[in-house]
Amino acid sequence: MKNTMNSKKKPLRAVADFLFWLQPKSIRESKKKVLSRSWFGTFLIFAFLALIGIFMLLPVVYVVSTAFKPLSEILAYPPQFFVRHPTWNNFSDLVEIAQSTWIPFERSLFNSLFIAVAGTVLYIIIASMAAYPLAKNKSRYIGIYYQIVVLAILFRPEVTRTPLYIIISKMGLINSYYSLVFPILAGSFGVFLMRQFMVTVPNEMLEAARVDGANEFICFWRLVMPLVRPAWMTLTIFTFKDLWNTGESQYIYDEALKTLTAVMQSISKAGIARAGAGAAVALIIMIPPVVVFIISQSSVMETMSCTGIKG
Repeated sequence: MKNTMNSKKKPLRAVADFLFWLQPKSIRESKKKVLSRSWFGTFLIFAFLALIGIFMLLPVVYVVSTAFKPLSEILAYPPQFFVRHPTWNNFSDLVEIAQSTWIPFERSLFNSLFIAVAGTVLYIIIASMAAYPLAKNKSRYIGIYYQIVVLAILFRPEVTRTPLYIIISKMGLINSYYSLVFPILAGSFGVFLMRQFMVTVPNEMLEAARVDGANEFICFWRLVMPLVRPAWMTLTIFTFKDLWNTGESQYIYDEALKTLTAVMQSISKAGIARAGAGAAVALIIMIPPVVVFIISQSSVMETMSCTGIKG
């Protein structure tokens, strides 16, 4: 059986070799170079990517290592990258510092979780609902609205900080959770990202659903949203990270409403004596965004592979 298969492959091999030698000499030599260098080029690419990955992991490893260092190793000179004598004292010191204040540490943790989760869910819904008509509405003015959204991305947050404060103050939302959540709901990047993915959803599928009696909300929620899952999962990571890292805010002056990041900033400003507790808080703050990314990393990779879609 094997001899029969080999005998069938030999004529095909001969034809392939004949066609190869019919090509100009320059093309033959270039193809030989590509074939001979393919394994070496692949090795170089993987080595380069591995080197970049190691450099990107170094800050994470350093934060984890510092959180378990005793104060003597944290303040050592020259600095030590890896911990030599791991200890839990930094976390116990953090608990003592939190208990010595009139605002419990758990309260600050709850504030960060509530703001990050609630703000992320609201922003995904609002950005998706705003992007749907921009992608599927055939009005001649839709293009103008879309250009306004793109233009809004160019503004830095510092430009809109004063107008946002005036608006939030006029609405009576100063010193409340809403003052931290509402500003991000007006962000235009999420609308832009969702619109770019919704453009790729076939219009024929939506027309078939409308013929079957589905309204626009059903088309949006049951057809479009599942198809653009990589986009809103990626947007979830970015939004959660931004809200979770919310520190000192000009909208909040009540200590009971401040986030965990704001508490970490106050601890880090307390001096050298609390350097270990500050390292422990840094590790605690880093964990939730990393967990969210690990859970949705496949969707992020799929989103990055589709960044060149036209619309």
